Amino acid sequence: MDGSVQLHLSVGSKRGSDQLLCSVANGPYIMSTTANGSDSKKFKSELRGPITSSRVIHIRKLPSDITEAEVISLGLPFGDISNLLLLKAKNQAFLEMNSEEAAQNMVGYYSTMMPVIRHQPVYVQFSNHKELKTDHSPNQERAQAALRALSSPHADGAAPSSVLRVVVENMLYPVTLDALCQIFAKFGTVLRIIVFTKNNQFQALLQYQDGASAQAAKLSLDGQNIYNGCCTLRIGFSKLTSLNVKYNNEKSRDFTRPDLPSGDGHAPMEHPAMTFAPGIISAAPYSGAAHAFPPAFTIQPAMSSLYHGLAVPTLPGALSSPSIPGTRLGYPSVPSGHSVLLVSNLNPERVTPHCLFILFGVYGDVMRVKILFNKKENALVQMSDSTQAQLAMSHLSGQRLHGKPVRVTLSKHSSVQLPREGHEDQGLTKDYSSSSLHRFKKPGSKNYANIFPPSATLHLSNIPPSVVEDELKMLFSSSGATVNAFKFFQKDHKMALIQMGSVEEAIESLVEFHDHDLGENHHLRVSFSKSSI
Repeated sequence: MDGSVQLHLSVGSKRGSDQLLCSVANGPYIMSTTANGSDSKKFKSELRGPITSSRVIHIRKLPSDITEAEVISLGLPFGDISNLLLLKAKNQAFLEMNSEEAAQNMVGYYSTMMPVIRHQPVYVQFSNHKELKTDHSPNQERAQAALRALSSPHADGAAPSSVLRVVVENMLYPVTLDALCQIFAKFGTVLRIIVFTKNNQFQALLQYQDGASAQAAKLSLDGQNIYNGCCTLRIGFSKLTSLNVKYNNEKSRDFTRPDLPSGDGHAPMEHPAMTFAPGIISAAPYSGAAHAFPPAFTIQPAMSSLYHGLAVPTLPGALSSPSIPGTRLGYPSVPSGHSVLLVSNLNPERVTPHCLFILFGVYGDVMRVKILFNKKENALVQMSDSTQAQLAMSHLSGQRLHGKPVRVTLSKHSSVQLPREGHEDQGLTKDYSSSSLHRFKKPGSKNYANIFPPSATLHLSNIPPSVVEDELKMLFSSSGATVNAFKFFQKDHKMALIQMGSVEEAIESLVEFHDHDLGENHHLRVSFSKSSI
């Protein structure tokens, strides 16, 4: 083997096999597989910072049948790639980015949101080398050919269209316009989107600001599943050069025209998606900021080749046992059997186990919660299964709770253990396995169809007939929050929508008032709504 290749292989053994390589087992987050009283020691490595930066990225634990195109696609959303070294026998690769800033964005993003290729977690870290010298490396001709093919817009030299046609196949779970926006905004500025059903298939037309963004999105997302084994994205370039959007609603959106009507006679809609940028969804893969968090939707590799998308995805089980939502290209994945989440950057003065139980309970049944004794800004939350852990992680990471953006990642713990008998922990560990407040106890519960990202509008239900609008508005403003609007359901006054001053206020109101006793044996049920008033 050429000396330059040997030099790079030393990265994994020298600094490496114990300290450096271990430090990226779950991004910079790693801990032992059991939880007990000595939490501080176990969490030191989970909270460890990044190593010295470099333009060269070291990628480990790749599948044995990995291709050059797959490795390149990991880096494309973050910037131009100048060189590639693929070491299949070692299940490793090195990418040299054009700039150190692009490399920092890539490592920073993947340290929080681990990429998964064909259900195999892939570890991304800086190399301790500043450039790749691969002139005499084996298979380098093929690597350079892949770089040229994937970095150029089109083989014929024509610029790619900025409009994509997206078809969602095997759609066992609902897919919304907002879900697609947040997925595709990873690769550039989304200007307009239209969703529709044609030939009994859910489809979308999506316009980027430029063709390069559309090219990157097509390359990275075509053939991927939104959820494991279903909701497969089939992406092609549209012949259209621009989209004409007349209304901003759940079927169409023009992010350059927030003044457009909703089409139902109401004023222009205000939607959380429109706050990504001044009127436009714009999302760099990773901003590099201390509290920059990815969007709330996830991608899972299809059961077939990641880039050919020819095989039919394997069908999941019945709806009563939903498949595991997961990841691809930096979106978080929860392997089967892993149901414990690490929640960090909490406000230790305000957050309690009950608070986390109620909030995470929106997305699954919480079994146990443990706030760390010596690091009370961190907690472990054990969900009922990995599906629910994924839902909670993808919807809640980055949301603000009591003034701080919460970070949610997969923990290496397999379960949260209760304190040993005679060892009190000041009530920081709670067992909720037999709670009556679980929303998903019944197999195939309709609550699975009503899971939405946190929003300023809350859905209220189980309201007794004697309770009027002013009482509920007073209740929700009693904590100091602002109530902007309220509306009973026209046909059923047991339900209502209440719009708070912000998403953060809505989150805190849900935590405080879910299961609130309204009298007459009615306990209020609160969840996030996809609607606005």
